[in-house]
Amino acid sequence: MTLLLGAVSLPVLAQSAVQPEITSQHDGQRTIDEYRVNGKLYAIRVVPTGGEDKGAIYFLYDDNGDGDFRRVDASSVPVPKWVQSE
Repeated sequence: MTLLLGAVSLPVLAQSAVQPEITSQHDGQRTIDEYRVNGKLYAIRVVPTGGEDKGAIYFLYDDNGDGDFRRVDASSVPVPKWVQSE
């Protein structure tokens, strides 16, 4: 019985991960990816042309929902809790 419950719980855990909706724009100088969950913008990824080779990729990230985006030099940012609640 315990084995059966473990097998049922595993897919539920896999489905609970929040996946953002990402939209991209390119203007010739950079690519801008906007990250949203539940329609709420929480991160903007900026990739200057040639930026992947130069390591110049960065995020503008709103970690608490106040609309103040700060620059984060990282390869990714987490989905903040404030966008997960509807």
